[in-house]
Amino acid sequence: MPSLYDFSVPDIDGSERPLSEWKDKVVLVVNVASKCGLTPQYDGLQRLYDEYRGQGVEILGFPCNQFMQQEPGSEAEIKEFCTLEYGVTFPLFSKVEVNGDGCDPLYAWLTASEVGPEEAGDVKWNFGKFLIGRDGQIRARFAPQTEPCSDEVVQAITAALAH
Repeated sequence: MPSLYDFSVPDIDGSERPLSEWKDKVVLVVNVASKCGLTPQYDGLQRLYDEYRGQGVEILGFPCNQFMQQEPGSEAEIKEFCTLEYGVTFPLFSKVEVNGDGCDPLYAWLTASEVGPEEAGDVKWNFGKFLIGRDGQIRARFAPQTEPCSDEVVQAITAALAH
């Protein structure tokens, strides 16, 4: 059975990064965008990262321009925006497609699993969230509108950290 650790993707600076770098961590994978009504979730993601990183939580941000072209910038522009506007320190990656014919293999794997609370299938919008356990397997999937610091997400992270 595949796991998160089987994938390798280019980071926002263009360096290939094996996701096995985050082995034994609890990882929240999020497709992000800079010009979306949900963009303020960067703030919540960064707060979550600040609070839980020391306990073994990582957040991986994947910019995506598939939803109404809400991530039109270059990787350098995206990185600058995230750093200046939201103080993002969690890892960001090169732009990906999360649905359709050009879907990144990581997202094809993520969207195939029925883990809830959101159903399997295409990512519906920017800021869809996938929680990965320390074993590299998907533990939960949250809708884009679910705030990163919501009780639902925090409880799932806490449960994943306990295993």
